[in-house]
Amino acid sequence: MSGENIHNVIIIGSGPAGYTAGLYGARAMLEPLMFAGYMSGGQLMLTSDIENFPGYPQGIGGAEMMMQLREQAERFGLKVEDKNVERIDTSSQPYSVWVEGEEHKAHALIICTGAEAIWLGVEGEEEQKGRGISTCATCDGAFFRDEEIIVIGGGDSAMEEATFLTRFASKVTLIHRRDVFRASKVMQERAENHPKIEIRTFRQVKKWLSDEKGLSGAILEDPRDGSTEEIACTGAFIAIGHKPITGFLEGQIETDDSGYIIHKDHTMTSVSGVFAAGDVVDTRYRQAITAAGMGCQAAIDCERWLEDNIH
Repeated sequence: MSGENIHNVIIIGSGPAGYTAGLYGARAMLEPLMFAGYMSGGQLMLTSDIENFPGYPQGIGGAEMMMQLREQAERFGLKVEDKNVERIDTSSQPYSVWVEGEEHKAHALIICTGAEAIWLGVEGEEEQKGRGISTCATCDGAFFRDEEIIVIGGGDSAMEEATFLTRFASKVTLIHRRDVFRASKVMQERAENHPKIEIRTFRQVKKWLSDEKGLSGAILEDPRDGSTEEIACTGAFIAIGHKPITGFLEGQIETDDSGYIIHKDHTMTSVSGVFAAGDVVDTRYRQAITAAGMGCQAAIDCERWLEDNIH
């Protein structure tokens, strides 16, 4: 500690970015404190198998990887509390972080709260998350080789995911509730012209269907008249957007119009001594490896900032 009950750095959020920041911060003798959240580990806790993270030739479960990252960081001295941060105050040094009504102070903050995919919220969805229903084609597409799958959405992400998934699936059906798309013209045409992609407009998922193996299909509804039909599929990818977990910042850190934190100087935010890493910043890649890399960068930036400004 650099002062009584004042931490050098508090890390808010966990996942690959947070745990990597904690690992580097702990090895730099910063004695970091992490508030990992009630649901620590981030979105990878919903991913059954990760095959594209370097160093795991046989793949690894998302929850298992998060436990290993946490254990590694804790071995070097990261202190982790599985609690949610309610709000922060960056108006004066040291900064304040409130957790369950208790105030904690730190000279620096690293925000790694991530972004959560927007789900449909329809019947059967909770049961099939990670068992056939995904929000990341890059993460899970390879598990559906030669299978028929569906993609839900009408923007660039949906078009891009549908096109990407044709590498694995025998057929991809793109479901959109309207006949007007938000996607760019080039992305839309690429999907429309692909022989493996069928686009179904005026359709929305009303209910997910399953059997003993997992997802088996969906009931589709026409929003114009309420008529329904059944579609068979063993995989589904929801691509209707993400939302960053930044509400607790209450506007103290500059964000873009969608709420994602903006970097100002490397990984530093608009507030000196406050850094951000992972999906709370990243609107492009959203991969475990890129989040971990940014967590490393944030910890190094934080260490140098503390040396120049506090110690």
